[in-house]
Amino acid sequence: MHALFDPTTFDQALAATSAPLGLFRNAIAACREGMKRLYLEGQPVTELVAARAQTMDQLLLRIWRHTAGSAGEEVALVAVGGYGRGELHPYSDIDIMLLVPEGARERCREEIERFLMFLWDIGLEIGQSVRTVEECVREGQSDITIATNLMEARLLTGSQELFAAMRAATGPNHIWPSRAFFEAKWQEQITRHRKFDDTAYNLEPNIKEGPGGLRDIQMVGWVAKRHFGAHTLHDLVAHGFLTSEEYQALMMGQEFLWKVRFGLHVLAGRREDRLVFDHQRTLAKLLGYDDAGPRLPVEQFMKHYYRTVAQLAQLNELLLELFQEEILYADDLGQPVPINRRFQARKGFIEAVNERVFIRHPFALLELFLHLAQHPELKGVRAGTIRLIRSACHNVDDAFRQDLRCRSLFMELLRQPRGVYTTLKWMQRYGLLGAYLPPFGRIVGQMQHDLFHVYTVDEHTLFVLRNVRRLAIPELAHEFPTLTRLFARVPKPELLYIAALFHDIAKGRGGDHSELGAQEVEGFCRNHLLSDYDTRLVVWLVRHHLIMSGTAQRKDIADPEVIFDFATAVGDIHRLNYLYLLTVADIRATSPTLWNSWKGALLSELYHATRSALRRGLANPVDKEQLIAERRAEARLLFSNRALTDESIDQLWDRLGDDYFLRYTADEIAWHAEAILDYSGEGLPLILIRQETQRGGTELFIYTHINERLFAVTTSLLDQLALNILDARIIPSNDGYSLDTYIILEENGAPISDPRRVLEIEGTLQAALLERAPNPASVQRQFPRQLKHFPIPTQVAFEQDLRNQRTVMEVVSSDRPGLLSRIGRALVGCGVRLHNAKIATLGERVEDIFFITDVDLRPVRESAVLDCLRATIVRLLDG
Repeated sequence: MHALFDPTTFDQALAATSAPLGLFRNAIAACREGMKRLYLEGQPVTELVAARAQTMDQLLLRIWRHTAGSAGEEVALVAVGGYGRGELHPYSDIDIMLLVPEGARERCREEIERFLMFLWDIGLEIGQSVRTVEECVREGQSDITIATNLMEARLLTGSQELFAAMRAATGPNHIWPSRAFFEAKWQEQITRHRKFDDTAYNLEPNIKEGPGGLRDIQMVGWVAKRHFGAHTLHDLVAHGFLTSEEYQALMMGQEFLWKVRFGLHVLAGRREDRLVFDHQRTLAKLLGYDDAGPRLPVEQFMKHYYRTVAQLAQLNELLLELFQEEILYADDLGQPVPINRRFQARKGFIEAVNERVFIRHPFALLELFLHLAQHPELKGVRAGTIRLIRSACHNVDDAFRQDLRCRSLFMELLRQPRGVYTTLKWMQRYGLLGAYLPPFGRIVGQMQHDLFHVYTVDEHTLFVLRNVRRLAIPELAHEFPTLTRLFARVPKPELLYIAALFHDIAKGRGGDHSELGAQEVEGFCRNHLLSDYDTRLVVWLVRHHLIMSGTAQRKDIADPEVIFDFATAVGDIHRLNYLYLLTVADIRATSPTLWNSWKGALLSELYHATRSALRRGLANPVDKEQLIAERRAEARLLFSNRALTDESIDQLWDRLGDDYFLRYTADEIAWHAEAILDYSGEGLPLILIRQETQRGGTELFIYTHINERLFAVTTSLLDQLALNILDARIIPSNDGYSLDTYIILEENGAPISDPRRVLEIEGTLQAALLERAPNPASVQRQFPRQLKHFPIPTQVAFEQDLRNQRTVMEVVSSDRPGLLSRIGRALVGCGVRLHNAKIATLGERVEDIFFITDVDLRPVRESAVLDCLRATIVRLLDG
């Protein structure tokens, strides 16, 4: 590698100048530029991080000689932290400590300040401390982070005697003995991981601090150094704590993460440890990922990243458990408690009775995990046995998968009353789940590059299974009481678990993943000897796992014909029950913010309406006139104001068309009627807000004169108030009034609960809508940073719904503030009326459905009007 620093040339220039600051600045800049060039040329990153540390050594030594004066021999200049390890990325901090003798601080103050000022003047990012040996001991005792930094100290120049005294005084014989050090660092890691939701699979992961990141590798090194006096991770191989293969995996993982981190520094031009969207695509190309295959380069790169950190997290867990046994339980390993001839428990952890168990009895791989599910007192697997499992997974082949004992054990595991999710999670972590189910192995670490799918496909799949399993736990029945009762009536929960495991298993292959997944799960069911009936049910669930959410969120489920069509597709209540449970579990596992009460209410409404249709029989569909009559009669019973006469109620209802009674519940109809008939205000609008409704969100109702700008104005105001609009129903009366309802939630997905917030919304809308010709407000909310990295060209499509005499318009675009208001302006400009809207935001992508007519309440068929809508919406959203 070309040298980043030429000491001879530099020293000649330094001797010839009276203004050295510029010389040092240029040397630092040249070092960074040289590192960048060599990185882009493919120079090994391990050499580059060491080369920068060596260059900093050379520069600091010269600065010390230039500024330290008489303190040069008395004080020890010490590198600590990453610099102490000799590892510096382009913009890593230079952490140093100036170790001074007792009583010498004041005597050396001027030289130390001159040295530090010089470092700041030349632009170095310095982390510095000035301490005596006694202060090192005192501060190290009180702060494990300081103790760790001191442990990595490296003498650059100065008093070797002072440095040696510090190392001895802060060693494990004086402060932080290995047991206390391990417990403190272990708790530190647990706390650190919680900041990242205990998963490495974040959309914008932190490659240093996140689970499986560089800090986890350093954690192993720190404990090894404290307990064994190990200088490198390779020393753990000699101690029997690492196999050669595990050491190589650690080093390869570290090198990959170093390469990513180095690239982040180069791209950001500063210290950066977050793999943010701004850099993911660029870094993928920089590292050589191409467009081959169905996946984008960035998806290939992130899959490599996630698989790497998952493996590093597994090795971290394995080594920490070995340390736990060596350090915490060295004097009390516990007595083995037999489980059967192949396994025993020790201190709450299962272990193989000998190292050849999985060689002699391959099926015991699955038997071990069945024992974990059957014995809730077991806390996990002992580290030595984890290593045996990881090794034995390489021997899982078709013969293993066809072994009747293995197939029976796996199905027995899925039929356990408890522990199914936790056990399968262990199987995934140790590599057995992907080995036994090769299609699952192919989705491990697979990420879809968008803001909607927050987790990798394998993590999402197991979260779906977890959500289903939570319905089986009585203590959690308060979360979803109805679904918990429904789950208890499901005769074979294992069929639901299989559908959960396979529903997305074909993601990333190209083609329809539901259809391909159905083929995969059919093979699994046949191979595991499920009956034809059960196989058909599971295959149907995987093939149609999106049909319920698609119907609820994209179609007008107030339309009896939509319910009839959905009921026909489902076929029977047995399938409906399984599908409902799977759908809720799937949506809740896609993103922490995707599920909300409105989605829950939509799915519940669809489920109950479909169940009624199936009970009534598909040959006997509901009659609209009968449904409207029943709804009016039910609403009449709900009036709390007994002073209202039947005549006044009928006069109001006769002004409203059939659509109104189909799209509102009896409770809503009674609420509207009482408010309208009781309204004593001199002018409209009448604005009502209910904080908790059957529809799962806060319900906003506006009754006013028909105004073509009303939708655009209302949505712009709600958007400016940072409210999420989930549903809109615009119902005109026969005499010039509009009855508009919006289901809204706060930005965090919660219904509006603060009475002051309700007053704010009412006041804002009232003030704006009282104007004679209100105009949509300009939405000034900040555009989220992540959205700019996922531009989606706006697409507008139309479909004629002649049965209901309307046109269905779908708009697909990037999410942004003010989107609905702009669409509302397009509707006004093209002379189109809106009747209903279904709002679906999927991460950065919106897929909104609008039910529209012309001004005469007929479907929009004229090509000129459709072209106007398409062109105007594209211009307003993309222009």
